[in-house]
Amino acid sequence: MASDEIRALSKTITVAQRLRIVSTVEDNGWTAVPRSLEKLLANRKNPKSKATPLQVSDLPLPSSPIVDSIMKHAKDHLPEQTFSHSMRVFYFGQAIAMQHFPEWRYSPETYLLASLLHDIGTTEDNMKNTQLSFEFQGGIQALNLLTQNGAPQSAAESVCETIIRHQDVGETGNISTLTAVIHFATLLDNAGANPELVHKETIENVVKAYPRDGWTGCFAATVRKESKVKPWSHTTKIEGFAEMVEANETMRPYD
Repeated sequence: MASDEIRALSKTITVAQRLRIVSTVEDNGWTAVPRSLEKLLANRKNPKSKATPLQVSDLPLPSSPIVDSIMKHAKDHLPEQTFSHSMRVFYFGQAIAMQHFPEWRYSPETYLLASLLHDIGTTEDNMKNTQLSFEFQGGIQALNLLTQNGAPQSAAESVCETIIRHQDVGETGNISTLTAVIHFATLLDNAGANPELVHKETIENVVKAYPRDGWTGCFAATVRKESKVKPWSHTTKIEGFAEMVEANETMRPYD
């Protein structure tokens, strides 16, 4: 093969590799966006976009061997209230991204895996078996679990990053797109934040499929428990967190 052909092939491989890297970054939600949800909302391409009604059936669950395995793990290890919360987080996040940030690109499967495992560190066994804050323990556990089940490294690490930072709300710096989606969804379900992003009929349909069953009190108790057992925990960063959860007027009718 002539030297100029070798150089041309080298350039072709380099371009292909770069395209794969870009695709991997985007597909798994690694695009950087502001950590400030206020900035994200203000900088939307259509800042006046309004939520329209969606059904659970409009937001289909991804299906794959990895999803099936993690879904079973979540059902087997999470209390029913926590599992239902995790599913609501998936649907609320998908609805918010679809209707207000349609330019965001990420794999729904990766987001579902993050949703299913984001509170795995709050279980009784996981809470007492480590001194780590529950998000960090959960992120590490999720990384190992996904890797063992054959998830691509980029997807497994994206889930890990999202879980570790899913309570890392603030106004400075950046987060990944996947983390931003879970911020919007968890804050809506746990604290009733930005209720205008999801249509009331959508909330009602999702809650009907995955009932809250007193989730407000359950999660407030978990916040207080970790803050007491682990006074160094990351949860304590959010001042008055348990009270904020209990003041969730958006979800009060469904508790």
